[in-house]
Amino acid sequence: MRFSPRFLALLLPALLLMLLSGPVMAVDVPLEFNDPAIQDRYESLLEKLRCLVCQNETLAVSQADLAQDLREEIYHMMANGRSNKEITDYLVARYGDFVLYDPPLQANTWMLWFGPFLFLLAGLIIMFRFIRSRRTANAGDSGKVDSERVSRLLGETQGED
Repeated sequence: MRFSPRFLALLLPALLLMLLSGPVMAVDVPLEFNDPAIQDRYESLLEKLRCLVCQNETLAVSQADLAQDLREEIYHMMANGRSNKEITDYLVARYGDFVLYDPPLQANTWMLWFGPFLFLLAGLIIMFRFIRSRRTANAGDSGKVDSERVSRLLGETQGED
């Protein structure tokens, strides 16, 4: 089979574009420091920060692209001599307290910290009131029903005599 030069001139660039436009896989390159102390500090800090995409994972374990970007940013800040506090302050200023895996106790996070306990307390109060109201309702009704039944039975036995 023979192709015309014009066809080949169109086919080769099209094939080249197809090869270059394939999906690009992002490779998560582990970032390592030469100093083991800084490496430990880096890994410890990543465990304390939340992935903003996954929301239930730390930056250390998240596979999201944003997590990789944040790891690289933290790596460069540490390489430039920034402290953990400076890095976390920067990230909190940029993304809010949500970036911290263990957010601080502040006025704007009270519901986050105490909300589950308040809902549990409200549920217990509702449950105890419901149980108590059923007991009193049953006790009042059963006493009335029992006394009527006793009267009826006594009336029947007295009528037989």
